[in-house]
Amino acid sequence: MYNPLLRTFIGVADCGSFTKAAEALYISPTSVMKQINSLEDHLGLKLFDRKPNGVTLTFVGRSVYKDARFIIDYSANALSAAVKLTEEYEKTFCIGTSLLNPAKPFMDIWYRHNKDFADYKLHLVPFDDNHKNIMNEINSLGEKFDFLIGVCDSKLWLNKCNMLFLGRYRKMCAVSKSHRLASKAFLTFDDLSGETLMMVSKGDSDTNDSIRKDIETNHPTIKIEDTAYFYDMSVFNRCAESNNVLLTLECWKDVHPNLVTIPVEWDYSIPYGLLYALNPPEDILRFVRTIEKARTDV
Repeated sequence: MYNPLLRTFIGVADCGSFTKAAEALYISPTSVMKQINSLEDHLGLKLFDRKPNGVTLTFVGRSVYKDARFIIDYSANALSAAVKLTEEYEKTFCIGTSLLNPAKPFMDIWYRHNKDFADYKLHLVPFDDNHKNIMNEINSLGEKFDFLIGVCDSKLWLNKCNMLFLGRYRKMCAVSKSHRLASKAFLTFDDLSGETLMMVSKGDSDTNDSIRKDIETNHPTIKIEDTAYFYDMSVFNRCAESNNVLLTLECWKDVHPNLVTIPVEWDYSIPYGLLYALNPPEDILRFVRTIEKARTDV
């Protein structure tokens, strides 16, 4: 971070001799002399008065000596701060958070187990639930963030990350507050007859595919409108504006202020869990094992 010749310069000034400085620096006196000559040539300044019994700093040399001490000490402190920052970063878990995949469930887990990771800090990393870019976010596990708690039986997602199962959320239906079903405490298939049900396209989620098959086989009066594989706010907005019914989850009941989320007579649910990289570092695995063991011991 500074000209290494300054270290030799300070050594000579402190020792008052090229020979003594050479001994202290474990290099030859000739090398010391060459380095000082090179520094003086580089600066265009005479730093030492050379005498038969040793060397002394010139007036200019004393000024450079004072500043050189400061530069070296400042550089050492800067490097120390950078190393400390690196160590702190390496002991930080970065947690992805979004509207549909909030960090709160992770925080609940963290406060139960952080005593085992007392030297670690948490850093929340927000991301956007854009259905076009969500796969890029999942690919960022291990880079942009270390953990994400998400609802997931997506084949596409699970090919890109590991998931530690934590529980399940019920599949429900959402309607606008002005919808004829909005006042219902519970929905039946008969209630949904004649409605258009918005749900993800076929092929990526076994749970959603089972619901689709059930409706197509047993309740053909319910029309299905395909959405993208992954919901974002545009899907909730369309439900609110179109007066359709949206297949949703109990954990998303507060996502849109103009939608009401209602339980349905079926038993369908979807798993959620702790998502992390396919090839995580050891501290990530240690955290996952800690949670896994705690759940097994219950």
